Parts: sequence; structure tokens; C-alpha cells
Amino acid sequence: MFKQYIGWKFVLVSMAVVIIVATIWFVSSLSRRIQEEETKKVATWVEANRELLQAPADANLNLAVEIVTTNTTIPLILTNEAGDIIDSRNLDSVQIARDPGYLPGQLDNFKKKHPPFIMEIDARHNIYNYIYYGDSLILKQVRYYPYIQLLVVMLFIGVTLFALSSTNRATQNLVWVGLAKETAHQLGTPLSSMEAWLEILKDNPDNAAMVTELGKDVDRLKLITDRFSKIGSVPNLEEKNVVEQISHMAAYIRKRAPQRVQIGVHTMERDIPAMISPPLFDWVVENLLKNALDAMEGKGTIDIYIANHPAEVTVDVTDTGKGIPKPYYEKVFKPGFSTKKRGWGLGLSLAKRIIEEYHKGRLYVRSSEVGKGTTFRIVLRK
Repeated sequence: MFKQYIGWKFVLVSMAVVIIVATIWFVSSLSRRIQEEETKKVATWVEANRELLQAPADANLNLAVEIVTTNTTIPLILTNEAGDIIDSRNLDSVQIARDPGYLPGQLDNFKKKHPPFIMEIDARHNIYNYIYYGDSLILKQVRYYPYIQLLVVMLFIGVTLFALSSTNRATQNLVWVGLAKETAHQLGTPLSSMEAWLEILKDNPDNAAMVTELGKDVDRLKLITDRFSKIGSVPNLEEKNVVEQISHMAAYIRKRAPQRVQIGVHTMERDIPAMISPPLFDWVVENLLKNALDAMEGKGTIDIYIANHPAEVTVDVTDTGKGIPKPYYEKVFKPGFSTKKRGWGLGLSLAKRIIEEYHKGRLYVRSSEVGKGTTFRIVLRK
């Protein structure tokens, strides 16, 4: 599902890039053609005005008059040789009346955009007028269209990715909760039976040693069942001594670790309280320690550093194993991701979920170097 989600993201982004590039190219070409047409219209308008000024009294000027009067879209400003504004067309009349600086400001903009057309008024006395023009409203809308479309496409992609992410997360939650509840349910029946057989074995004094070991295994299975049953429900957080909690789990793993692996707990204080769910927190520590053991392949050291800060408690689990490449820092917490040949790749994902969703803390790879080891950090809020 995760790979499929990534694939969909790539397809969506690729489609968006193609649409944006194609649109920008098309609109740029279209706006260039519109601008060329508008320049021709202004040239025709100037020529029609020149004909009206210079034509004999008996000339037929109907066409020239129609050309001059039909320009209602392209803004124009007429100036004399000294640069004084004589007249204007297709500009905001309200702004002209209200703001004395409006027309000079528009004239400066027109001068920057297009060279003026020169209209001869009196050749003998060298009197000329200058016609400056700007872009029509349609041309402006066409130019801004790609940016509006880009915003809409980005918004669409954002909403779609958020919806996909929410759906993916909701599906994962359902899978986690369903798997955990079903596991706890399935373990319940054989556990009850084992407890009953254990009571029968206790009746025979010769079974004392066996009963003790079997009792430990039954208690362990009950703890695992309790952990699974808490997934999906709001855990009951209690104020516990984190040092004692972690030391107990380290001792449990130490007995089951290879002899060439050393596990140490380091802290400046022996009593560091924090709000935790003991069964779930133990599960997180156990997962981190087991991952460290797998990474070291039978030899090395695991050091747990517990520090007390004013607003939080930090727990660093450092091993001398294979290390994690930097691109995998976030991927190791994704469901299904695993560098081991065996396993479902759920341990670290569950650990992160327990710390961040249930304890409102953080779990992340603090540092790692390939061939030297990794440090995972747990942050618990006080």
C-alpha cells in the first residue's frame, strides 16, 4: 500500500507538471499573438486618425471614423512633443477624475511596455503627437491565467495527497487495531488453558522447578496479550520511575542476549518520573533493544542513556551495530519496511506509534553511521 501511495503521488505530480508546462507554453504563445494583433490595431487607429486630420473636406471618412470609434479595449494616451497629456482612451474615468497622478502613472507604464506611435499633425511646422498604448484587459487576463491555474492545480494536488494520506493512515489504523485485538483474543483461550494446567502441576512437589519456569512464560504471554489489547484504546498513563522501568527491561533482554553483547543503563539520577503506560512503554524499549541485537549480529555493546530535563525526559538507545544509511532514517518507521530477511517490519512502526500517539512524545533516529552503530532517541514529555 505504501509503494502504491508513492506511485500515485508520482503520477499526480507528473501530470501536474505536464499540465502546467503545456499551459504556460500555450498561453505565452497566445498572449504573444494577441499582443501582435493589438499593436496592429493601434497602428490602424493611428493611421485612421491621421487620415481624419489630413483628408480633404469632400473625402469619404466613414471607414476612418468607424476604426477610431470601435477601439474600446486597448488603453491609449495621446501626448504632444513636450510630453504633456492631451487625451486618453479606454482608461478608468473615475480614477482620472479622482487621482491627478493616475494618468501620468499609466503613461510611465505604457512607455516601459511599448514604443509610441508618432502621428504627424503639421509637417511644415514639425508638429507631432505621440500615442502610447498599454495591454487590454483580455491580454492581462490571458497572461495571469497560467498562475491562477498553477494555484488551482497545486491546491488540487494538495487536497488529493492529503485525502490519500488520511485514507492510508486510517486504513493502517484499522489494520493495526484489528490485528492487535484479534491477536489478544486468540491468545486468551490457550492462556486460560495453560494457567489451569499450571495449577494442576503445582499439586506435585516434584514439579516445582518446572512450575516456576512455566509460570514465567505464562506471565510473559499474559503481558504480551495485555499489550496487544491496549492497541487502539486510550492507554492509562501513570507516573512511573523511567530508570527503574528501563532497567527492568534491560535486565530481561540481557538474560536472553548473546554472551558477547553488553547492555548498560547510564543515568545521573536513580529516580526520574514520567507519565507512561508501563506495558506499552516496555514494549517500545524491548523493540529498540531487540533491533539493536539484530543489528550487532552477536557481539557489541548497547548503552541506554537516560537524562532528566526540565520539560522532558530523553532516552537514548545506542548500539554498535551495522548502522542505518541517512536516507533510511524515516523509512525505518514505515510499516512493512525491514532490512532483515525475516519479520514484518512492524516493530519500529508500532514503537513510534506508541510513543507519539499514546504518550505524546517523539521517537526518531538521533544519529547513525554505517558500520559503527545507531542511536534512537525517545522523548517523553513531563
